[in-house]
Amino acid sequence: MSRSRLPDMIIRNRLFSVLISRKALRVSLLLTAALLAAMIICTGFGSLYISPLEVIRSVFGYGSDTNEMIIRSLRLPRIVIAVLIGGSLAVAGAILQGVVRNPLTSPDNVGITGGGVLGAVSFFFFFSGKLSIHWLPPFAIVGALAATLLIYALAWKKGASPLRLVLIGISLTAAMNSLSYMMMIMGPIILANQSLTFMTGSIYGTSWEKAVQPLLPWVVVLLPLLLIYSRHVNVQGLGDDVARSVGSAVQRQRFILILLSVALGGAAVAFGGAISFIGLMAPHMGRRLVGPSFGALLPVSALIGAILLLLADLAGRTLVPPLDIPAGVFTAAVGAPLFVYLLYRSRNR
Repeated sequence: MSRSRLPDMIIRNRLFSVLISRKALRVSLLLTAALLAAMIICTGFGSLYISPLEVIRSVFGYGSDTNEMIIRSLRLPRIVIAVLIGGSLAVAGAILQGVVRNPLTSPDNVGITGGGVLGAVSFFFFFSGKLSIHWLPPFAIVGALAATLLIYALAWKKGASPLRLVLIGISLTAAMNSLSYMMMIMGPIILANQSLTFMTGSIYGTSWEKAVQPLLPWVVVLLPLLLIYSRHVNVQGLGDDVARSVGSAVQRQRFILILLSVALGGAAVAFGGAISFIGLMAPHMGRRLVGPSFGALLPVSALIGAILLLLADLAGRTLVPPLDIPAGVFTAAVGAPLFVYLLYRSRNR
């Protein structure tokens, strides 16, 4: 083995062992720097442009009172929530693609997004004005979890086949979207407005209290768990028979991985709505950069997903002022052609 291929670091524990290559470490550091730069630049853009240096000064409390109020109270929560949601959707998508062994899998087509949207629309339809808006995230997360468990149960036949998971997931997602639209039509006009914004995918109007603080614990807990447990995805990628031959409890580990991915993706949907294709695009970009090993792929995918959503949100609020176009419009505009390309490329597999 050549020296350039030796691992830079081995992290070993009773529960996991991760090898980090020089290339993966270098790519992760470059993407981290790119993410920080994107956060600073995106924070400065708006109806009032603020230079990057002034953004940094204001974040640390050395800017003018006006700039500090604009940045710390209005823009920075939106930037942080974009990073958290983009990274969460990307990691959930990467895990699902590995578990299902299908490069076209994402939270959008295995029930996470559809179930989360149905849960949120159900909250607007049945409990708007009766319960606090703080109950919206639990409804969306429970909806995503219930939908995925139903898909998993329907796909079970002496085990959950990856192909059946995807096919049943696509079908039930269409059914759940139909139910969501039916409730929108039957309800008052304000319900339609709230639900349409949520179904499009937008991080407009976020704040520290309503979005960042409630979402942060989910990300802080679930991301490390998925990183630790992702070693089982590498084993399952060899096929169920090979995984069983090395002592892997395939169905149990698959269920746990899907459950953790649903919780993370559902939490992201709860606070950002149906932002599509991040979970599809980011893992593919990550594999191009660091390969298929999940020890390196997950953090790289998270960084790419955060950058993608930051740029989509920046485009949404600056391209057609004073309109604030939902970020989901731009992620779909980029992701849909990519999906068609991936489908075309894998047509003979």
